Amino acid sequence: MNSGLIIRDAHFPGRAPIDAYGNGGFRFAEMSHRGSILCLPSGIHGWDPTDASALGEDDFRAVIDQAADIDILLVGTGTEMRLLPAPLRARLREAGIHADPMSTGSAVRTYNVLLAEDRLVAAALIAVD
Repeated sequence: MNSGLIIRDAHFPGRAPIDAYGNGGFRFAEMSHRGSILCLPSGIHGWDPTDASALGEDDFRAVIDQAADIDILLVGTGTEMRLLPAPLRARLREAGIHADPMSTGSAVRTYNVLLAEDRLVAAALIAVD
């Protein structure tokens, strides 16, 4: 029996360039998403973080789970670049992932270039207004 509307985490199954960012979200693959996103080998997923200063290992569980298919992780930290906490950097390194924090705009542009080069890139992008 159908109990009504089922709400799922946002997910696009595949890799796609980011066409636009801003106004609190992103456009990709002729779709839009309000909020932050994770661009992983398994697809583009909605992501909860809104503030780079509060990022922790739990926020990157899906990234770590797909570490075998990721060489570099671009972390868009909002309007300004913020360093990732040392324990998080160490955990990502332990998983074999090089994390490169930068502003979200820079991360989007770099992600698109590396994706076009068919590199093993992932991105964790905090939405900006």
